[in-house]
Amino acid sequence: MSSVQSLAVPQSARQTLERVAPSVGVSLTPVQIDALLAYLELIQKWNKVYNLTAVRDPAEMLTHHLLDSLAVITPLRLRLAGVEENLEVKSAEVKPRVTRLLDVGSGAGLPGIVIAICCPEIQVDCVDTVAKKAAFIQQVAVTLKLPNLRGLHARVENLTEPYDVISSRAFASLVDFTNWSEKALAAEGVWMAMKGKHPADELAVLPSSVEVFHVEQLVVPGLDAERCIVWMGRRAGV
Repeated sequence: MSSVQSLAVPQSARQTLERVAPSVGVSLTPVQIDALLAYLELIQKWNKVYNLTAVRDPAEMLTHHLLDSLAVITPLRLRLAGVEENLEVKSAEVKPRVTRLLDVGSGAGLPGIVIAICCPEIQVDCVDTVAKKAAFIQQVAVTLKLPNLRGLHARVENLTEPYDVISSRAFASLVDFTNWSEKALAAEGVWMAMKGKHPADELAVLPSSVEVFHVEQLVVPGLDAERCIVWMGRRAGV
């Protein structure tokens, strides 16, 4: 693991992560904080070459990228816990299983890499149509020694392996997101779309085959902007 002291991020970033994580219900180990800061440094290092993000300032990267993604960890865990409870009711013999998450249009790996760091029990695949961005994610997996993270260079429409959760962050409209990734959604799977303001217009045009479970408002400390998660799944009987 890279030493935090060698990173090109402000020392205050560590203090911010230590302070903010509990406020969004996330308990981070020192190793996970190291990994998140190392990831931030890797974004800075490769951004000029790979054009990973338009945000250049380290402080803004921390707030707009890391903290924004960190805010979904607790809602994701609660959602998965509810799914597991339902599966236990349906089956008397529950075999241990690995939760698989597909992050679509992952770009710099957001929120996929943050999820992989904070939730080692989740296998995270980040897919992007841009080869250099998928390569960056793979480089992060190797550098930070994250065996549960993989970068995929592909079109999501061509993926058919089943995923329990399919996530996106500022990727596309809800209609396009669900349509393009439908083949990769497991039978009991859910879509987790990160959005800014409540996307009422996008919700209104979703097909009848998609059921919206909940639009969950998020509070991202230090970010003066609206954020929410749109939770969706296949409508029963469709």
